[in-house]
Amino acid sequence: MKRLVIGMTAHVDAGKTTLSEAMLYISGELRKLGRVDKRDSFLDTHAIERSRGITVFAKQAVMRMGDSEYTLLDTPGHTDFSAETERALSVLDCAILVISGIDGVQSHTETIWRLLARYNIPVFIFVNKMDITVLGRDYLLRELKAKLSDRITDFTPREDKSAFYESLADLDEDMMNSFLETGEIPDENIQEAVSRRNVFPCYFGSALKLTGIKELLSGISEYAKEAKYGEEFGARVYKITTENNLRLTHMKITGGSLKVRSEIDGEKVTALRIYSGAKFTSPDTAFAGSLVAAAGLSKTYAGQGIGTETDGVSPLLTPVLSYRLIFPDGTDVHTMYKNMLLLEEEDPTLHVSFDGRLSEIHVSLMGKIQLEILTAVIKERFGTEVSFDRGSIAYRETIAAPVVGIGHYEPLRHYAEVHLLMEPLPAGSGLVISSECSEDVLDRNWQRLILSNLHDKTHIGVLTGSPVTDMKITLVTGKAHLKHTEGGDFRQAAYRAVRMGLRCAESVLLEPFYSFTLRIPRECTGRALNDLQQMGAEFSSPENEGENTVIKGSAPVSEMADYHTAVSGYTKGKGQLSCVFKGYYPCHNAEEVIEKTGYDPDSDLENTADSVFCAHGAGFGVKWDEVKNYAHLESGISFKSEEPQEEKTVSRTISSTPADDDELMAIFERTYGKIDRNPRAAMRREYEPPARSKPKPLPQGPTYLLVDGYNIIFSWEELKKLAADNLDLARSRLIQLLCNYRGYKKCEVILVFDAYKVKGEHREVERTGGISIVYTKEAETADMYIEKVSHELAKDFRVRVATSDGAEQVIILGNGAYRVSAAEFYEEVKSAEAEIQKIIGENANKGRNTRGIKLIDKKGD
Repeated sequence: MKRLVIGMTAHVDAGKTTLSEAMLYISGELRKLGRVDKRDSFLDTHAIERSRGITVFAKQAVMRMGDSEYTLLDTPGHTDFSAETERALSVLDCAILVISGIDGVQSHTETIWRLLARYNIPVFIFVNKMDITVLGRDYLLRELKAKLSDRITDFTPREDKSAFYESLADLDEDMMNSFLETGEIPDENIQEAVSRRNVFPCYFGSALKLTGIKELLSGISEYAKEAKYGEEFGARVYKITTENNLRLTHMKITGGSLKVRSEIDGEKVTALRIYSGAKFTSPDTAFAGSLVAAAGLSKTYAGQGIGTETDGVSPLLTPVLSYRLIFPDGTDVHTMYKNMLLLEEEDPTLHVSFDGRLSEIHVSLMGKIQLEILTAVIKERFGTEVSFDRGSIAYRETIAAPVVGIGHYEPLRHYAEVHLLMEPLPAGSGLVISSECSEDVLDRNWQRLILSNLHDKTHIGVLTGSPVTDMKITLVTGKAHLKHTEGGDFRQAAYRAVRMGLRCAESVLLEPFYSFTLRIPRECTGRALNDLQQMGAEFSSPENEGENTVIKGSAPVSEMADYHTAVSGYTKGKGQLSCVFKGYYPCHNAEEVIEKTGYDPDSDLENTADSVFCAHGAGFGVKWDEVKNYAHLESGISFKSEEPQEEKTVSRTISSTPADDDELMAIFERTYGKIDRNPRAAMRREYEPPARSKPKPLPQGPTYLLVDGYNIIFSWEELKKLAADNLDLARSRLIQLLCNYRGYKKCEVILVFDAYKVKGEHREVERTGGISIVYTKEAETADMYIEKVSHELAKDFRVRVATSDGAEQVIILGNGAYRVSAAEFYEEVKSAEAEIQKIIGENANKGRNTRGIKLIDKKGD
């Protein structure tokens, strides 16, 4: 079966959805024609689309004709939803570009044309509304050739094909050879030329009147070429949606087949759906060439390549306006942030960000219509009525020259050091992360963890707090401790290294630019040129096009965002401005923007550039500009400046062997100062206690173990499963385990459970099996109780606290207690249980009970 995915694209109101409806009706898939204006069209299934009369979400419909199966993918036509259109382009075999016969080529039509060229998609053109236009077919064809491509050719069927073949022969070498040899061109040659984008078939008609539809369908059947698919499974994800709390991954199968219960990246496909409008079928297998929605996958993302398929290219269209969410009083901002992240999965261009300092959520949007739609979606999905403040330009930051960032994280019983080389990249490169660190210096697993952490975070600059882009981050060296290093230590060190590098570098503020095409009457040329100069635009010399003047160039979005209104005014509606996002370039008024933003990197504690070192058994902070003097490693990178360009070049000497004694001594002297006396004596006196002082004695008496009960229950899988059915049973099991642990370890155990939601001014304490069980009082959490008790007990006793609460661990370390993660404590408890069972077994074999008493039978033997 021949399978094609056909994209329906157009400027808004060109009649794209109506054409889709007509194609489905002519092919026999629909028995009744729906209409956009009557809100009953087959593909505009969402209530928001029907109420507004525009397509917002890309949707599909399956159309069968003979031995062929076509999937129509209807895409939005409004500019605010062009990112949704671009995501759909990645899975198309060909596209139909609908042109309004009344309006001709419009501004967004040219943007779509550039997108189709970028993704190398064969295009069929349908000029719609020919029943009501006053423009003739020849005039519209000339406009298409002039504004889009001179390879657009009228494919309207005609009896005398010689003129048709002659018009095609000049467009493709194979067609030319066939025409010269036989006077005709085989359909196979035309099909090849269409697939290579050497010719663009054009048809004329009226979707509403059902004219020209059969000719268009016949042309697609003859001249659209099916892709060749391999036998090995591959797929391209183009969309994520949620339906009745079910996450669906929409993909095109590009090789082999996909079956229900297949595994993708460790996750099992639980169901398959092939949609046609609002309805769907649930096949057991989806074959190559078809669009399918898979349930059961939680890690997929738009643009992802699965199996043999590679990830897609970065999108060309991206929002350039940032908005702040305003929600009702009492709204849980963290819950709202999680909800917005779900919407970001469905539309990655939202770029949802959370400002922890101000508890604000920001999103990026294309325009006001998308803002209104997003407001309605949030209310429908999450039941929250939100609004947005006035949109602001979404700035970015980069660096001007290479720099090394160093991050060190070493509070007590933690250790990690990371050195990163940060280099600027050309505009549009984004953020690139790699490693050149030898595995002899730092284990591969630690390196992978560092790179993963760097990928997961949105790194912000130090000028305005805007995201960083067009930069390469390379891991050059790092260090771990055999005993004290944990995964979170390298996350802290890596983030601090990035920030330290940004503080040391010369940062550059970037702003979004548009590439524009301005088409105006000749008499308005002077006004247009003056406006463009005032905007700081760069443009080529004006060109004459009939009675109009065409000016092409680029300008900052901040200056040109609302210029289309002015163009419409001074040209009396005759002017046309077409803009497409060009990329991020140095800001034309950077000082003004930085001052207005008022961002202070020193006050941003969530993105600190300072490091933490350890000396004399305690951690201490080191400011970012002093970290290099305290670092335990050499980066092995030097920068050389060459006159007169003053460009920095990077010289790398990355050691793959541990530092020798001389290097260690150099590090010591940078940390504690130059040693002028005998080095050994100096080092000995450095660590001797002051005169007349006595070393603090080690704590005597029992060791205290404080356990955060619910934290442990929901961290251990065994107890977590019990808690899902019966929380009391999980508590009892934990108490039993701790009683055994306490008996074996001979320590004092205090088990703390939250009871802060229970009315009562007094906490309750029970004694069971030798351990103390504390139920906190009203308005008191387990964290609060453990913080207070650990602080008091640590003055005189050795105190350990079992919890995996990150904030609680920091407090514990500050109180002088030792912290044990839930995973570590689980291993300790299991080890104790095994030892107890071993002792019981040994005593039983010796005829003794667990207390070592000799066992006798009833006869006295």
